Amino acid sequence: MLKVGIIGTGVIFNLNVLGYLNNNNAEITCLCNRTIEKAKAKVEKFKLNKSIPVYSDCKEMIDNEDLDIVEILLPHHLHAEATIYAAQKGIKGISVQKPMAMSLEEADKMIDACKESGSILSIYENFAFDPHILKAKELIDQDYIGDPSSIRIKVAMGAKGGWNVPESADKWRLDPSQVGGAEKGSPVLFDNGWHAFTLGWWLFGEEIEKVFAWTDNYKGIDAPAYVMWRFKASREHVVPQYGNMEFSLMPEMVLPSKYYPTDEFIEIIGSRGLMKINQGTSIGNVMSDSEVFAPIVIIRDGKVETYTDFEKDWKYSFINATKHFIEAVKGNTEPILSGEQARYILKFNLAAIKSAELGKDIYLDDI
Repeated sequence: MLKVGIIGTGVIFNLNVLGYLNNNNAEITCLCNRTIEKAKAKVEKFKLNKSIPVYSDCKEMIDNEDLDIVEILLPHHLHAEATIYAAQKGIKGISVQKPMAMSLEEADKMIDACKESGSILSIYENFAFDPHILKAKELIDQDYIGDPSSIRIKVAMGAKGGWNVPESADKWRLDPSQVGGAEKGSPVLFDNGWHAFTLGWWLFGEEIEKVFAWTDNYKGIDAPAYVMWRFKASREHVVPQYGNMEFSLMPEMVLPSKYYPTDEFIEIIGSRGLMKINQGTSIGNVMSDSEVFAPIVIIRDGKVETYTDFEKDWKYSFINATKHFIEAVKGNTEPILSGEQARYILKFNLAAIKSAELGKDIYLDDI
């Protein structure tokens, strides 16, 4: 039984914890949060062992507990320090919330520390484990719509309809020194946007040559925002490959959701057909019952196909991602987003932010 310690018990803990509950291979044996009372509340909420230790200092927890896995759910600026300390203490599996780090230099230090200690480093990416997105990836890899030539990812952010996150809990995201990204901070591109950057790379399985981005500013956040990129032609393709993502704000819209009032829509064009992947964060809401928003819609060979038989709840992406990480720690698979792969996503992300700042194309090889 793998012993698990979770650092950070904020709102996202409510989803990250699910894959460890009633798991025959792992058990949560301690928690850490700066405010101990909040961690104790999570012990009660999720019916964890009432006798598990609760710490306010993650280094003290790592020093005192015999742990196999550390789950790091901290603000961005604390990722590197916590990861490096856990690696130096010989923790076997280290899972870190996105984005990986504040800079490529920090990412390198994290990777080096884990290599030196033999720790398995994984940057948590739940979207790749959403059941319908996994199916879409399988179909793309099977050449079901032919050679993919373009991908468009639209992230729609509503004003209300999801979790009631206390303003104090989100305050750090408006502090550039804590959220990271651009000089004034990037709570959209560098935080929420990480998932879109990952999917843009992962679904095609091709490296990226250059990126161009434009961002505006709405009440202190870097949105609306648009990102366009060209894939490298490292292997032959029917049509040159491009991608774009759009982060749209709907400040007057109620977007029904069990979680954040956000949703994602992806369109992929291949040489034989077109695929639409509907919903992510809010899947399972009123839209999910409409044929218009079937989880996967494919148009090819003059026909329209829909795929609907999925567990329509964002929580399953977290449960599946955590179970995959546990298998990686057991040595049965590789992390979906290793330290090196996550560093590449970080480079892609930072290149887009730099492009928005400078107003010109940025080649990833120059980052």
